[in-house]
Amino acid sequence: MIKRIIVLIIFLTNLTFSQNHFPEPQNKYLLLRLDDFGMCHSVNMAIQKAMESGLVFSTSVMFACPWYQEAVTILKENPQISVGVHLTLNAEWKNYRWGPIIGPEAASTLVDSNGFFFPSRSKLFGNNPDLTQIEAELRAQVERAVNSGVKIDYLDYHMGAAVQTEQTREIVEKLAKEFNLGIAQYYGEDYSNATYYAPLGSKADSVAKRASELEAGKINLQVVHVGLDDAELKAMKDLNPWGPADMSTQRQGELDAILSKQFRNALKQNNINLITYRTLNDNIGVDNMERPGNFK
Repeated sequence: MIKRIIVLIIFLTNLTFSQNHFPEPQNKYLLLRLDDFGMCHSVNMAIQKAMESGLVFSTSVMFACPWYQEAVTILKENPQISVGVHLTLNAEWKNYRWGPIIGPEAASTLVDSNGFFFPSRSKLFGNNPDLTQIEAELRAQVERAVNSGVKIDYLDYHMGAAVQTEQTREIVEKLAKEFNLGIAQYYGEDYSNATYYAPLGSKADSVAKRASELEAGKINLQVVHVGLDDAELKAMKDLNPWGPADMSTQRQGELDAILSKQFRNALKQNNINLITYRTLNDNIGVDNMERPGNFK
């Protein structure tokens, strides 16, 4: 009995040491995050394809979107995937809009005249949104996620709207604490979404270059937006002028980039450890998160 207690003490000591010393200074880490799961069927199929490749990544689900149930079905068959709630307060696509799951009447300051979320942060916050309504909607999204039967590890934020102001950040932090979840960028991640803006023919080069230049001892975050170049995505046009005009081919390009031999070789040649938000929760802990100085 005494021997077992000693072994347990040694194990807990080593666990604490590991948590206090992650990331290890000599190792290179990359956290891939695939956003917008549940937005539409095409995106769901692209993320499923990434799962089938064996790639290690986290994925953020838009539980306010019509296709989230398909995403949940896919995730239940892939419990190894670290899942987050992509907190959503915007709907940016022409002819394909969504709104608050608490309903437009309960979230009247968060929606346009048709009951849909605004396409941009500026239009949302230009409408003087009620913080009580924001909290109610974000809480409903988290509760839908937690009640879906999928293990939820973290929160992040579609288009940055949920962390736009001090008050909304406090709401996100409150929900994370209540549901014992991590928050994207609260683990000191070095953020990049370079593949989103890279030219179509250079996306694999972009992500491979990032992998080859990673600094040891840091949590490097690469955010990607994948999809299939199909009729569904081709029909979706961004209402914001800064959005890519050829979004369908751009998202297919990002998927091709992270599945490319070029990227896989860069990971192998540079001895990069692929990690997830579940890794961070387990090795750093949600109680040790810190709000970043700026959000990306």
